[in-house]
Amino acid sequence: MKITKREVVKLAVEGKSVPYSPWSFGFTHEPAEMLFKHYGTKDLDQFLHPHLYGIGGGNGFFTKLGDDCVKDIFGVVWDKSVDKDIGIVKGCVIPEPTLKGYSFPDPDNPVFWAGNDSLKSEKAQGRYRVYSIGFSLYERAWTLRGMENLMMDFIDHPEFVEEFLKRIADFNIELVRRAVKLDVDAVYFGDDWGQQIGLQMGPELWRQFIKPQLKRMYGEVRGAGKKVFIHSCGDVDELFDELIDIGLNCFNPFQPEVMDVFALMDKYHGKLAFHGGLSTQQTLPKGSVEDVKADSDKLLKKGLKGGYIFAPAHAVEGDVPLENILAFIESATSQPGFKT
Repeated sequence: MKITKREVVKLAVEGKSVPYSPWSFGFTHEPAEMLFKHYGTKDLDQFLHPHLYGIGGGNGFFTKLGDDCVKDIFGVVWDKSVDKDIGIVKGCVIPEPTLKGYSFPDPDNPVFWAGNDSLKSEKAQGRYRVYSIGFSLYERAWTLRGMENLMMDFIDHPEFVEEFLKRIADFNIELVRRAVKLDVDAVYFGDDWGQQIGLQMGPELWRQFIKPQLKRMYGEVRGAGKKVFIHSCGDVDELFDELIDIGLNCFNPFQPEVMDVFALMDKYHGKLAFHGGLSTQQTLPKGSVEDVKADSDKLLKKGLKGGYIFAPAHAVEGDVPLENILAFIESATSQPGFKT
């Protein structure tokens, strides 16, 4: 009997051996356009065979304002004149350390649930289903308050930060309570804490302010019998033991430039799964096709014992040549154990 993609991912997340390493890729605007042109269609699933199927929100359901600016559902204005994918925050929604006058969106707003029906679609069949909450805590706070303001608030206004992050987590928990009633396997929280070396706010402040709210959110997911996936760019592996303790199952993007991915796969096998691992800072933009295939094949082989979902360490950027993109796609889809 043929094993489904969903079943393969479940095995991988649980750290069990798999017939092949599962995968799921992300692309920013420019490489996506290259692939549309290369394949002659915008329906890439028939060529990429992704194993994850996502619903829910990323940064938040934009309204166009003109001049390459958009506003998300939380009221944050993003200037996309340079960065066409996410953009740069413009202005400050919460200019003072108080939530007076600010209202969070309604978690029942249909924009958060527009993809529900797609879980029954042909595309979703047999794939591992993930409900995403992007910019889920710290990132939501700094986009509303401003990065510099929030960093100073950690020291100057700790009571405000505690209330602020709790309110954000409360909102997310309302989304989680609705999401886990759907036919999904995991809830994915996006929240960058790292930089190239260490945490943006340091481990002490992370433990004081951020960890308690993560524990609440992750606990809500795990209590419903679903898995917890997170995304945090940068050097954050010092947190892995604590994240496992509060309920984490799978970590993305798993950057080889800032952590020893193979050593971590061994250290946490059976305790934490990883999604990512292929270098988007060096190998993909600067390496040869042979380099990309060699690194991809090494990761895919390592993943056969479980605990791994193959992908570039971030959504592929516009500095990656098409031939290198096609190389890692071929490495994944040509694995001996995979059958379309």
